[in-house]
Amino acid sequence: MSKKILIVDDEPNIVISLEFLMKKEGFEVAVACDGEEALAKVAEFAPDLVLLDVMMPKKSGYEVCEALRADPAQAALKIVMLTAKGRDTEVAKGLAIGADVYMTKPFSTKELMLRVRETLGQA
Repeated sequence: MSKKILIVDDEPNIVISLEFLMKKEGFEVAVACDGEEALAKVAEFAPDLVLLDVMMPKKSGYEVCEALRADPAQAALKIVMLTAKGRDTEVAKGLAIGADVYMTKPFSTKELMLRVRETLGQA
C-alpha cells in the first residue's frame, strides 16, 4: 500500500510540480491551497506526510504545523516544510514547532525525494 502525501501550497505551479513528482514516485496525493484547507484535509485524507509551505493565506505553515503538533491524533504525522524563507531564525522556528524537515526553495527534486523517503523510513 502506498504512503499518502498531502501537498499544501498556494502557488499552483509548485503544487502541479510536486503532485506530478510524488505520484511518479508512487505516492497517493491530496492537495490543499491554504492553511485552513490543510487542517481539514489532514482529518479527511489521513496522510503519512505533509509537504507544507510556510507563506500561505488564512493560516501560515507555522500555524498549521503548531495545530497538528498540538493534536495527539497527529503525533505520528511527518511534516516537511518547504519555503523560500531560509534564514537561520526561520529554519530554527520551523524545527522548534515540530517540522521533521525544513527545506528552502528552490530545492532539487532529488534532495526532496531523499528527504521524503528518509522521513517516512523508506531510505
